[in-house]
Amino acid sequence: MTRHYLDHNATAPVRPEVIDVVAAAMAQDGNPLSVHEEGRYMHKRLEDAREQVRALVNAPVNGVVFTSSGTESIHYVLHGAADAHKLERIFISAIEHPAVAANAQTTGVETETVPVTSNGLIDLERLRAQLRQYKDNGGGAFLVCLMVANNETGAIQPVAEAAAITHEFEGLLFSDAAQAVGKIPVNFVMSGADMMSFTGHKFGGPLGVGAVVAGPNLPLAPVLRGGGQEMNRRASTTNTPGLAGLGKACELARESLARAGEIAALRDRIQAAVLEVGAIVWSADVERLPGTLCLSALGFPAATQLMNMDLAGLAVSAGSACSSGKSKPSHVLVAMGASEEEATTSIRVSLGWNSTEEDADAFIREWPAAYNRIKVRAA
Repeated sequence: MTRHYLDHNATAPVRPEVIDVVAAAMAQDGNPLSVHEEGRYMHKRLEDAREQVRALVNAPVNGVVFTSSGTESIHYVLHGAADAHKLERIFISAIEHPAVAANAQTTGVETETVPVTSNGLIDLERLRAQLRQYKDNGGGAFLVCLMVANNETGAIQPVAEAAAITHEFEGLLFSDAAQAVGKIPVNFVMSGADMMSFTGHKFGGPLGVGAVVAGPNLPLAPVLRGGGQEMNRRASTTNTPGLAGLGKACELARESLARAGEIAALRDRIQAAVLEVGAIVWSADVERLPGTLCLSALGFPAATQLMNMDLAGLAVSAGSACSSGKSKPSHVLVAMGASEEEATTSIRVSLGWNSTEEDADAFIREWPAAYNRIKVRAA
């Protein structure tokens, strides 16, 4: 059976060119902090990767810190900012990835949720009102967390507008860009964010590598201490082969961003087919990641949908892959006002760099047929 992989938001297939770069780096000896020839070679690999990351997201010089994952990047930002800036409150949009809320809670800083509208965008007026109330009541240093694009619905958030409001009240804004980097243009400087994080495996890079982007003069307390790696910001011997692969993935992503319109067209074909048989599509009226579609099908539990699609040769997921093994409703859809049934019958279809017309055709052929079978049985 031909398999069709429609789960790029969970992890994208690694690009062949990235595999070649990782393998070549793994075949070399040397620690990038060693002063001998082998060490200098690996150090160059590492710094080349840093420049490739900078070029993709317009990061400032000395503004890229490498980590082991998106989650570690989030942990570093939240704990590093909490310690360095003596944060007293962390404001978190209601649709953030679970890693943001979970790591915020471990800082010991009080957290507050900022609601979203029914279309899945942060409510900017509520954000302004909450920050004003906090400052009027004598609140001190604070951080706002707002992702670039939602991992379930694909809704692209108004980060620049939120950053302007945050800075108006003298706060900091952190943006998790894990789902956006490599899929849409991301410009750290133009976004207004003070800190940003992402990971390589969402757009064709290897697993086990991530990055934090921040102004070089913005204090962030190191979380991992020991050696002097990453400009003394994050200790631990670097995964140079993996980071060389991340750099290559960033280079390739710059070239393939032009394909976003083609990917969006595939997504829209799938959307039209599921709407025709009565599905609900979330955040359909706002700008989304080109390859992301989140749908609900009443009477068709998400687990049943996944099983049907897997048996038909299609890989899709239920919401965030990091929590899709759990039975509770999607917190993202609940925040948008979805009913429990809508939130528990939702799945995510996500396309990416190697998606094809055949992948879309397979879903359009199999999913509506499965849903119609369910509806006939229910009748």
